[in-house]
Amino acid sequence: MIIWQTLRFALGGLAANKVRSALTMLGVLIGVASVILLLAVGNGSSRAVKESITSLGTNSLTVSAGSAAGGSRATSSVKKLTVADAKALASDGDSSAIRSVAPVVTTSGTALYGNISYSPGSIVGTYPAYFETANQKVAHGEYFTDDDVLGSRKVAVLGATTAKQLFDTEDPVGKKIVLGGTPFTVVGVLQAKGGSGFTDPDDVVIAPLPTVQNAFTGFGPVNQILVQAASADTTTAAQAEITRVLLGTHAIADPSKADFRITNQASLLTARESTSKTFTVLLGAVAAISLLVGGIGITNIMLVTVTERTREIGIRKALGAPRAVILGQFLTESTLLSVIGAGLGVAAGIVGSHFSIVGIKPVVIPESVLGAFGIAVAIGLFFGSYPANRAASLRPIDALRHE
Repeated sequence: MIIWQTLRFALGGLAANKVRSALTMLGVLIGVASVILLLAVGNGSSRAVKESITSLGTNSLTVSAGSAAGGSRATSSVKKLTVADAKALASDGDSSAIRSVAPVVTTSGTALYGNISYSPGSIVGTYPAYFETANQKVAHGEYFTDDDVLGSRKVAVLGATTAKQLFDTEDPVGKKIVLGGTPFTVVGVLQAKGGSGFTDPDDVVIAPLPTVQNAFTGFGPVNQILVQAASADTTTAAQAEITRVLLGTHAIADPSKADFRITNQASLLTARESTSKTFTVLLGAVAAISLLVGGIGITNIMLVTVTERTREIGIRKALGAPRAVILGQFLTESTLLSVIGAGLGVAAGIVGSHFSIVGIKPVVIPESVLGAFGIAVAIGLFFGSYPANRAASLRPIDALRHE
């Protein structure tokens, strides 16, 4: 009965100042929603990066020019990777750890189809092995072949985004596009992989390596070499084999002076996950400040409320209301402000997570919902305790004299 009366008085107190109570709840709402949404953005970013990396396959390795340790050897004087390096890896008869090899050059340019002009994110020149190594599956049409590479044929496979931009609903297969003044026949369209953050892996044109070199980059070094290990278990062996072969082709006797670096998906994923976790923690810390501001708002509002209702407190204490009842009423009011505001904040955060934010699809962390709600309620109790104690400590005679 006492609990019900305390709750009824607290609700009446809040209802007597609707605008003030609503603004206080709004502060808590913003704090809780910010925590949930920002942590969801950080989690969504982490998942997008993880999916993008793992989509390449756990047995995929990337060879790039430059020393792994950086320093003086990671300069323009370092020997670049070449098609000859890729051929040496592919033809190495002593290794059963390497399944396929694909040299890659990347450039940019404008694609034309009829009166439509579009600049894809990248134009890639490579070998057919690239598609399997990079886990690029064709949606319709087909890949180009080794014969297309040997004949330097002007054929291309489009990413889903590029195909949409150039052809809309029209079937691109068999149609001709112009890249850098060179006509290419579209032979296939890749399955959509989905974007990850600010990059779109589907915004690409892939063509035979010699054709791209002839039209864009020239027959010089390649940007990187993709290597597919025979299985995830042979990745370490494949990495050792790549090191052995390239040290030979680059005439380097000391492995510590290697002018190339090898990245596997596991190490890349570990580094990206570590960065994403730090990013998520920082976002959560920034959002937590909003909760603190909401708690300070509760203190201010409750202090004003105690001051305005000083005579009411004096009358109730003069009629025999014990200190615990007065304390309980004002603590209940501050807790109700935080509970209602936190509940609305949870709803706002969950609804907001259904929309993409800066190109990232937020993924709500269940623990963040429970944590933000619990912390908001605790903040209401903590910041409401001082005004409640002040109200409960008033002497009846002083309260009655208050103007």
